[in-house]
Amino acid sequence: MTETTGEMITITAADGPAEAYMARPVSADADATWPGVLFLIDAIGLRPQIETMVDRIASWGYVVLAPNLFYRSGSAAETSPDGPLLDDDSRAAFFAGVRPRMQALTTDLARRDLAAYLDALHALPGVRPGSVGTTGYCMGGRLALLAAATRPDDVAAVGMFHTGGVVTDAADSPHLSLPDVRAEVLAVHADHDQSMPPEAIAQFEHALTSSGVIHHAGVYPGAAHGYTMADTAPYNHDAAEYHYAELQKLFDRTLH
Repeated sequence: MTETTGEMITITAADGPAEAYMARPVSADADATWPGVLFLIDAIGLRPQIETMVDRIASWGYVVLAPNLFYRSGSAAETSPDGPLLDDDSRAAFFAGVRPRMQALTTDLARRDLAAYLDALHALPGVRPGSVGTTGYCMGGRLALLAAATRPDDVAAVGMFHTGGVVTDAADSPHLSLPDVRAEVLAVHADHDQSMPPEAIAQFEHALTSSGVIHHAGVYPGAAHGYTMADTAPYNHDAAEYHYAELQKLFDRTLH
């Protein structure tokens, strides 16, 4: 892995400034450039675990940007837990305040934000001109897909991991955006994820195929919703490492 450097920066989102964590490879060449990746966080917020994940992806040779998706609700510190959520009580206490933030981020607001985040990514020093990748976790997976539908000529790759609510009865259900997607999609579901039951996984697979989207989708056995997040109780090391390996291959295929 390549050595990286990371920092918190402020970017311009649709409705004001937003914090974001950005990491890039370290290079002796001042003019070096790398493909860009937009990292879309889970509902737990922009926190040290996200920084660790961003650093790892950047070490593959990318400039990675992870915005605070909840900037309208508060700072990264205000919308993230004070520490790991490794037991039921701490998770329940934190998640009591999460759903209102998630519901406030409507599809219309998210589309505006995602366009701004992609513009901010392209403007970062060291980002190579051309298509970018997205990767998203939990609700961030839905947003990664929405980014590709919103800017189909801009997004070449979509990673979606333990993403729930992809197939709903709503008029803006994420799976209905697939006809607008030109990116290659990687979706790795968890087989113990109540937010994405087997019938929804099957419907999503059908929608991907019928929309002509190049994709690789699968279900990781024995994994629960949140399996990539090492600061939460559902973390599954083997499933998380599988996600990293498959995501790296996706970006290698599409961004170089």
